[in-house]
Formats: sequence, C-alpha cells, structure tokens
Amino acid sequence: MPLLKDFITIPDMFRYLTEEYGSSATKPLMYHKADGKWVSISYPEFRDVTHRFAAGLASLGVRRGDKIALIAENGPKWVFSDMAVLSLGAVNVPLYPSLTADNIEYILNNSETVGIIVSNKFQLTKVVKIKEKCKHLKFIIVMADQDAVTGDPMVYSFTNVQKRGEKFLRENPKMIYDAISICRPDDLCTIIYTSGTTGEPKGVMLTHKNIISNVNAALKIFPIGESDTFLSFLPLCHIFERMAGYYTVFASGSTVYFAQSIESVASDLMEVKPTIMTAVPRLFERIYSKVLKNVQTQPEKRQRIFEWAVEIGKKYCEQRRNGSVSPAIAIKQKIADILVLSKIRARTGGNLRFFISGGAALPRDLGEFFEALGVIIIEGYGLTESSPVIAANRLDGYKFGTVGKPFPGVDIKIAHDGEILARGANIMQGYYKNKKETEETIKDGWLYTGDIGVFDAEGYLIITDRKKHLFKTSAGKYIAPTPIENMFLSSRFIDQFVLIGDRRMFLSALIVPDFESLREYADSHSISYKNNTDLIKNKDINEMMERELITFSRNLANFERVRKFALLEQPFALETGEMTPSLKLKRKVIEERYRHLIEEMYLEMQ
Repeated sequence: MPLLKDFITIPDMFRYLTEEYGSSATKPLMYHKADGKWVSISYPEFRDVTHRFAAGLASLGVRRGDKIALIAENGPKWVFSDMAVLSLGAVNVPLYPSLTADNIEYILNNSETVGIIVSNKFQLTKVVKIKEKCKHLKFIIVMADQDAVTGDPMVYSFTNVQKRGEKFLRENPKMIYDAISICRPDDLCTIIYTSGTTGEPKGVMLTHKNIISNVNAALKIFPIGESDTFLSFLPLCHIFERMAGYYTVFASGSTVYFAQSIESVASDLMEVKPTIMTAVPRLFERIYSKVLKNVQTQPEKRQRIFEWAVEIGKKYCEQRRNGSVSPAIAIKQKIADILVLSKIRARTGGNLRFFISGGAALPRDLGEFFEALGVIIIEGYGLTESSPVIAANRLDGYKFGTVGKPFPGVDIKIAHDGEILARGANIMQGYYKNKKETEETIKDGWLYTGDIGVFDAEGYLIITDRKKHLFKTSAGKYIAPTPIENMFLSSRFIDQFVLIGDRRMFLSALIVPDFESLREYADSHSISYKNNTDLIKNKDINEMMERELITFSRNLANFERVRKFALLEQPFALETGEMTPSLKLKRKVIEERYRHLIEEMYLEMQ
C-alpha cells in the first residue's frame, strides 16, 4: 500500500496527519490502557499535546540540532515527546529503560544531550544520580507529574512544560509551523546507541531521509492500510519498532494500541484483536511452547487429533505454495481448522493477517507451525545502521529459513568472505563522533553488516551467522553457532543455549533448561527434588538431557555435535549483563562468567 502522502521528513508526516488527514478521520490514532481500560487518542489531541510540549521545550531553550534524550516505556507520551523534539528540528536520542545510571551518563555525555525526558521516578533517580557529571545537561522532564515533585530546579513535569508551551505559543503562534517547514530530509533525526556485545555503545546517526526511505519501502511491499490495527509491545527506543510499529503505522493511516508490557501481550491480543503485529521470535516460541504444553495435558486421543490437524495444515500450505491443492487435502484442512487450528488462532485475537518478525533468526519450524495455523510470519532482516530493514519476505513470496529479498531501494551483495554488504538511502550517516568505526563499517557507500550470508537460487537471502560469532575448533573446523543453537532451542526442555568451542577440541554447551518442563518430567518419572538446583544436579535429568541432545544432533556433522554440556540454574538476563537490551546474548560475558564450568567440561574429557 502507498503512503498517504509522499513525506520528506517525520515532522512533515506529523503536520499532514494532524492538519489534513486528521481533520476528517473518523477513528482514533492510538490507544493506551489506563485504569484497566483502553483510552483513545484522537488526531486533534495528538496535534494539541505535541504542539504545546514542543513549544514548552522551545521555552526551555531547545533549538535546531540540540540533542534531547528520551528514556521511557511505550505509550502516547513517548510519541508526543518524539514528535515534539523532531518538530523543533532537534534530535531524539532514545534510551532503553533498562539502562544503568553509568550507561546513561556515557550516552548523555557522548551525544552532548541538553535535556532528557524520563517516564517516572525510577528513571528520574538514575538521571539525578549522574546529572552533575553530564556537562551539557540543562533540564530533566518527568512524564509522571507526581514523580517530578523534587524541589530540584532542573526537574520539570510533563504538564508544567505544556503550560509553558501554551504561553509560548500565544506569543509565537507560528513557531511550530515555521520549525517544521525548515526541517530537511538530510537533517539528523535521531542518534540510536547500539547496545553492543563488547565495548562502549556507538551512536548510530539516522536522518529523516534514512527512515522515511524505509517506511516508504515497507508500504510498497506490505499491504498495510487505514483499516489495519497494530498491537505494539517491542520497545520504541529500538529502530525496528519505531520504524515499523510507529512511523509506518502512522504513515499508512492505521491505528496502534500500546501493550502495557510484554507480560500483558497474551491478554492484549485477545482484547485488541490486531490485524498486524511486529514481534520477535521469542514471542512465537512462547506461544508455541504454551500450545504444546497444553496439548500434552490432554487425553491421548486429543493429542493425536492435534498432531493430525497441524500436519494437514502443513500439507495444505505446501500444496498452496506450489499452486495446486488437492480436493482431499482441502476438505481435511477445513475439518482440521474447525477442530483445532481456528481455536489456537483465536488466541492471537482471531483477526491477524500476518506478523512481521525481526531482531533475530526465526526458526523454520516455528514459521511452518504458525503457517499451518493460518497465521503468516513475515521475516525480515536489518540493523540499526540501516534504519533498519535491508531485506524481507513478502506475503506473496516468502520462504522460511530465509530473510527474503532486498527491500525496495536497497542493494545487497555478498563479499568474498561471505559478509553481507548493503547500500541505499536507508544507510546511516555514520557513528556519532566516531570516525574510525564509521570508516571501518561504511566503505565506498557500502554498509559492512558483520553478518555472513548467501543468496539461494531464487534470490532469497539466507543469514548463516554473525561474522564475529564464527569460531574455529582446534581441529581447524569452522563453526557457525547460531543455526545449531536455534535447532536445540526447539526442544521443550531447553530455554537458552550457548554453544562453546572456539579453539577447543570439541563443542560443548551451557544450557538453561525450561524448568517448567523439567519439573513436569521429574514428576512423571518419580524424581524427587526441592528446587531447581536439585533438578540440574540430578543424574536422571542429565541423562535425559543428553538423550535429547543426541536426538536433535542426528542431522549434524560429527564435528558439529555437542559432546559435553552444563545445566545452569539461572537464566541469562539483561539485569546480570549477560544480554543486550535487544535480548541478544553477550557471548564473551557469558563465557567469562561461566569459565569455571567450561574448563571443567574440557578437563573431564582429557
């Protein structure tokens, strides 16, 4: 579907939506939940709140090019703040709410941020702790008004800034329109700090043109329009959700609901009944796991009906992709849908046309399972540095196990060493104040992604691994860990899995079990335990896990098989520094933290 209009900047989109399109719109722009009820935000309200807040920022001295940080959970005030900052020609520096005070201090100083908008007292406390060390910081704004009452002259409430804005607008009525009119496509729109698995985070500089080009490309290949409803739960501080679940939604005239949290997504799906949703593979894994666990509690006859229905669904989809569905399979699929598939599909609200998946590799079996249910998952691929999408599958042309074909306007080639290179209007301007890293990442206009991949015979891009994740065993065999890890993650007994083996004689693994499944197994096999520690130390549990690894290793080459493993009691987590804010595992941190266990595994085999 095309854009509602050809926008050249994000503020240009805001002006059109609220002044022209919004004047005749009959439906709200967005919803959020307050006191247990969904509350709507209309286009006029969006305009008025944003105008007042933008004018309030101007009254605090914000000017074109100034950096304003934003650290808050998803919701309308994130959108109001973003549009207000951009309407002034200023630059949004979004931060993950999970960042520590030290992380925030580094980013505020590196970006030369003059003001920061925070969601609540918890975030405010982190900023107040380091504000004296942030030499450019002039003010702090708190979205939750009651949390802004501190007596600190640097701290303002969201409402107070709006009131300042009302007065400022009376004195300067054309100020917002004038600021929007001089905003240009090549102006810096945002600096997004990549979480980084090693070293200091780098500030990715994206212009309005970079992001708008990706929005435009998305609407060329995805059928998204005014009748669509999105449910947003991925963090808006990440470029994937910001581009796909916010800017693209607005540019298409769709409506967005902001989920309360990732924990509420299951119930929000049932209430909102979205037609499209952006997500990450972790969500699909959770849904799949819950479905399987529920089935396993059913009588054997119902389990067989479930397995039959899913198998028929897969055969139906395969024949449909090949262009011809046999009458027998068509009839069986209708029966399977009535008995099983439609009931599972209802758990997503029943109206989903498709999911858009990004952020990590989607296991092929998950894609095929959801397709069999009648819910298509469209997988794409990209980086923050590419605003973010480089390639994507299409509804009328998708292949599980691939990330699709190049996005419109993006050129892709594979370097001699297998690295994926990309070029287009969506490629970043560089890393903020980091010429060395910029020159290493962008060469002759090509973005060196750091990912290894190949094109198949039909032009679909397949990602094999991160270049820096590839390792070589002491026997000289190169290993791409991600595909192997994803294979083991399909086990119902495994929650997290890290492959070890760089410069080692053989492969080993650190495994965080799915403790709910482990307890069910222990109970059904009369294995006594008091806690998770007892479970991971139990001989029978370890032997079961070994059999599980052997089963999943059947299609692996001998040098790719895991010969030793260690079960961990605690999952890898953001809070412990073992995961990035985008939930990617920090391999080096994990290997260092569990070095004693790793060394024990290899000593046992000597």
